[in-house]
Amino acid sequence: MRKLLVLILVPVLVVGACGGPSFRGSIVAEPLEVPDFVLTDENGETFRLSDQRGNVVLLFFGYTSCPDVCPTTLANWRKVHESLGDDAARVRFVFVTVDPERDSVERLGLHVNAFNPDFIGLTGTPEELQAVYDIFDVYYEKDTSSASALGYLVNHTATTFVLDTEGIWRLRETYGTPSEDITHDIRQLLE
Repeated sequence: MRKLLVLILVPVLVVGACGGPSFRGSIVAEPLEVPDFVLTDENGETFRLSDQRGNVVLLFFGYTSCPDVCPTTLANWRKVHESLGDDAARVRFVFVTVDPERDSVERLGLHVNAFNPDFIGLTGTPEELQAVYDIFDVYYEKDTSSASALGYLVNHTATTFVLDTEGIWRLRETYGTPSEDITHDIRQLLE
């Protein structure tokens, strides 16, 4: 029994001593180099994912009329941005609409800038957006069943996708992840 315990513990200790990053978010089992994509930002300018190399990129798919998940996520991102201090300059916080019918360039700008002027809001044609949704397997569905004054809601994936400085999708931060944990993971990726 003692020999079996030694055989189990030695590899665990060796792996633990390697000094690799210790992430708090969900690690992507097979990290994926995200294909380049082009969308339109909140200023009407072209946003290319490949132009973000050298920065950690956080991507969230939501919409400006969202009553709960999206504003909560953006408020959490604001805390992360503040916690990062000077390191925030090497992080891109990117909000991609799942409601291009209502989320105009101007509306996206007003929305993301209300949380932080460094945040980026993206839109595009339905085809351009769908290509990006497909990369991350983003779920979204218009819900007209509620009696909302907004006319309709959009059910959608509530995950922040985290890309490292080389454009590799490394982590998922689920809705409700504390800002401290996200900050910790970003710092690990920036090292």
